[in-house]
Amino acid sequence: MTEQILDAAEHLFSRDGLYGVTLKDVANRVGVHHTLLNYYFNDKQTMFDAVIGRRAGVTSGARMQALEAYEQASGGKPTVEGALRAFLDTDLDLYSQGGENWRNYGALGALMSNTPHGGELMDKHFDPVVLRLIKLLKLALPGSREEDLFWGYHFVTGALMLTLAR
Repeated sequence: MTEQILDAAEHLFSRDGLYGVTLKDVANRVGVHHTLLNYYFNDKQTMFDAVIGRRAGVTSGARMQALEAYEQASGGKPTVEGALRAFLDTDLDLYSQGGENWRNYGALGALMSNTPHGGELMDKHFDPVVLRLIKLLKLALPGSREEDLFWGYHFVTGALMLTLAR
C-alpha cells in the first residue's frame, strides 16, 4: 500500500506541487479513505519528503557510481564533457527509460528545486553528488575558480530542470 500511495502522491505532486495537492486528492487517486493515509504518513509534508527520498537514493547512487567510474577511466585527466556526461546521462536514462513514475519524479524535482523546502531536500539528497562533480570539474579545469564551477553547475542543472519540467 505504501508504494501505491507514494506513486499516487508523486503523480499529483509532479503536476500540482506540494501546496496544490491535498491528502484527500492522494487518497482518491489510490481509492482509499483519506484517514488511512495517516497510518502511513503523519502529514502531507512527511509524505512529500518520502516521495522525494524514495528515488533520491537511486538517482544519487547511480550518479555517484558513474562519476567514480569516469574518474578512474579518465586516468586522472577528466574532461568537462566526460564529467557532465557521467553526471547527467544516468539520470536522463532513468527519466527517459524508467517509465511514467520516473518521469513524474523528474518533473517533481524540477517543480520543487526552486522552493525553500525543495532546496533543502535537494541539498540533503544530492549535495555529495554535486560536490563529487565539482571535484572532477576542478581536475578538468585546474585554473578555474570554484565559484565559477558552481555557477556552471547551476546553469547546467537549470537547463536540466527546465527539460524535466516538460
